[in-house]
Formats: sequence, structure tokens, C-alpha cells
Amino acid sequence: MELIKQNTHSQIIKSLLVIFVSSIILAISAKIKIPFYPVPMTMQTFVVLFLGISFGYKIALSAVILYLVEGILGLPVFSNSPERGVGLAYFIGPTMGYLIGFLSASFLASLIKLEDNYFIIFFKLLLSVSTIYFLGILWLGNMIGWDKPIIELGVMPFLLAEFFKISILTILTKKILKLRKFI
Repeated sequence: MELIKQNTHSQIIKSLLVIFVSSIILAISAKIKIPFYPVPMTMQTFVVLFLGISFGYKIALSAVILYLVEGILGLPVFSNSPERGVGLAYFIGPTMGYLIGFLSASFLASLIKLEDNYFIIFFKLLLSVSTIYFLGILWLGNMIGWDKPIIELGVMPFLLAEFFKISILTILTKKILKLRKFI
């Protein structure tokens, strides 16, 4: 019985450590801007999907929630937040829908199975990342008005970069899933 308790405690500590480190990696991925056409690309969506694939929905959702809480509390973890961060005011700004979409995307990415073929994996990742943009444009439309070109502003500039990231993840997913059982 003591061995089971000890194993459970070590599993909890390991999970908490993975969640904490994952939130840091997500924050770093928001700050690194890679030159890409037509807008610079961050690796946030890549990391969000990667977390879902790598650790499953419990760890991935926990890491994304921790990341969002860090940003709401004022830590400069969001993509365009200033060095001191602006907390809740930044969070409820035009990008809130996208940030909330990270939750659905990480959850849906966690549903990918090793048995899925590459076409199915690509489709599931496309669906996952699409929820980020769906929630993002819903919020953006409410923020700036539906009379504005919401799709052109909030989706179109990012499509090529998302296709690139999803393609890379599609190729890596089977290897990631094989490693999942060791994590």
C-alpha cells in the first residue's frame, strides 16, 4: 500500500512539473517570431497541438490553463504583451477568442491515435487549429464589429503558417505518440 501511495505522489509531482514546464514553453513560443509571409509566425499553435498529442488532454489543458492564468495575472506570456504584461486587460482584448481556442485545440489534438493514418492525423490537426480561429473570429467580430473584414484580418494572414505547422506535426505525430507511453 505504501508503494502505491509513493508511486501516486511521484506521478502527481511529475505531472505538475510537466504542466509547469509546458506553460513556460508555450510562453516562449509566443515570444519567438519567425519571419514568414504575410505576417511573422509564432509557434504557439504548434506547441498547443504538440502538448495535446504528447501528453493527452489532462496535462495539455492544465498547461494551457496555467499559461492563460499567468497572462491574466500580468506575466508577459502572451504574444504581443509588453514586458510587464497587462494582465486581464490584455486577455480580454481582441485576441481572447484565439487564446480560449487553445483549450479546444489542445483537447482535440489529444484525440489523435497511433492507428490514425496521416490523412486522418492532418484532418484532426486541421480541425483542432480551426477551433482557435473560429473562436478567435467570433470574439474579434464582437470586439471590432461585424462590418469589418474579420476573416481577412483574423484568419487569412495566418493560413500559410498554420498549414506549415500542421504539416510538420502530421509527420511527427506517430513518433510523438510512440514516446507518449514513456512520459
